[in-house]
Amino acid sequence: MGHIAFRRAVGACAGGLLLLVAASTSAVAQPIYPTPDPDPFYAAPADIAEHKPGDVLEMRALSPLMMFPDTDITLIKFRSTNSEGKPIAATTTVLTPHERAVDGPLLSYQTIINGLGTKCAVSRALYTNDPNLMIREAPAYNVVLRRGWSIAMPDHLGPEFAYGAARLGGQITLDGIRAVRSAKQLRLEHSPVTMAGYSGGGMATAWAAALAPVYAPDLTIAGAAAGGVPMNMVKMLEGLGYGAHPVFGLAFAAGIGLEREYPDRFPLSDQLNDKGMAIRNEMANSCTNDLLADGAGRSVLDVARTTSMTQDLSARKVVEENSLELYTDSVPNMPVYEWHSPIDGLVPVDAILNTDHRWCAAGVKLQSAAIPVPDHLTAAVLGLPAVLDWLTARYQGIPAPTNC
Repeated sequence: MGHIAFRRAVGACAGGLLLLVAASTSAVAQPIYPTPDPDPFYAAPADIAEHKPGDVLEMRALSPLMMFPDTDITLIKFRSTNSEGKPIAATTTVLTPHERAVDGPLLSYQTIINGLGTKCAVSRALYTNDPNLMIREAPAYNVVLRRGWSIAMPDHLGPEFAYGAARLGGQITLDGIRAVRSAKQLRLEHSPVTMAGYSGGGMATAWAAALAPVYAPDLTIAGAAAGGVPMNMVKMLEGLGYGAHPVFGLAFAAGIGLEREYPDRFPLSDQLNDKGMAIRNEMANSCTNDLLADGAGRSVLDVARTTSMTQDLSARKVVEENSLELYTDSVPNMPVYEWHSPIDGLVPVDAILNTDHRWCAAGVKLQSAAIPVPDHLTAAVLGLPAVLDWLTARYQGIPAPTNC
């Protein structure tokens, strides 16, 4: 299937899901949440509300890995905030090379996490050979580790793995940086900090950059590099349709994730038929490949209890609230490097450019790069050398360039 068709497929499936939740005014069926991790480390403490965002709740040294030689791995649990303003416990995994300076560079790297289950957590994925769970960016981490940079990788989908809740990812990213900086034993308390990520990880990165002035004004971040960012989820829902699509599983998973984060405003489960509920239940703890397999060849018509649907303003508002192009309360207070394919088949490029232009008009030092390739993932790889150079310059205090 061509890339343009692939994007339309995603939009059609997800758009159908938006209409699916529109037929009900009150949810009867309850959302399905992931099975809690059996390790009590990941659980929220009873007194979590007494802690401030970014407070360290617990730390654990993890076993060293051969793929990251001479590197310590630390898991940090910290207090963050969900989309409804409630306290949550979140986690970040920190790689610290042995050969590094005290207060050396810290990179918060938001990985691509397509998942609904706790086994999709970064700390879990690093310790498996299962291709369904492996972090695809991991081999590249050694490039920056050898430079003496430390890397923090937050589980930016939150403890309920609310896939699709983009704003949540920004908040968790910022609180993760707060937590790493305050963990004195890591010796990163005064480190210069940057952020980076691509696709879903780029979405968490870009949201963190935009939210920083209002959510974490105490943080000074030297720069954010975000690539292939889905800046407007509404536009990705505009291609409505009811046909079967190979990527229906990811769209359905996003609906499940949004319902987890907004149970009263995005009542997906209430509109599922028996088959839809069975697929939902099967997906509840799955990661990328299993999500795709469970939804392969399916459509909204397969899972919907009714096709008599009307627009629901509450459900649509949830999607708008997670669309960065539409967020105008604040803009990044740091330099931004943004890169994308000019003919990306997965992400609406006009939403990226519109957001760039708005940020530029607001005075953000933004450098945008169009990687001359025809697909989403190749742009990620080919853009990395320039991203590393840009991040290095931010650590060195060189004034950020702009092509606004």
